[in-house]
Amino acid sequence: MADSGGSKLWTVFSLISALGAATLAKKALDTGWKAATGKQPPVNPADPDVRMAEAVAWAAVSGTFVALARMLAQRRAADYYRRSAGHLPPQLQKD
Repeated sequence: MADSGGSKLWTVFSLISALGAATLAKKALDTGWKAATGKQPPVNPADPDVRMAEAVAWAAVSGTFVALARMLAQRRAADYYRRSAGHLPPQLQKD
């Protein structure tokens, strides 16, 4: 059975890495969107004043980019945890 101390540590470490990655990805996305379109990204794609094509493009690009950034950050965090603790985080250990 996995120890709860390692489990709590991993939960916090994973959350911080995911939030950090999502924040950085959002900043990069905003900058890239403005460079590509010449406009600020939609604040709320659900707003009826935002063109449907723009809303769909923003949702697809931002969702994909943020999810990839979070996954990569969590993989790096898991690798760091494994190197530090000598094993994978409890939630990632295979039975």
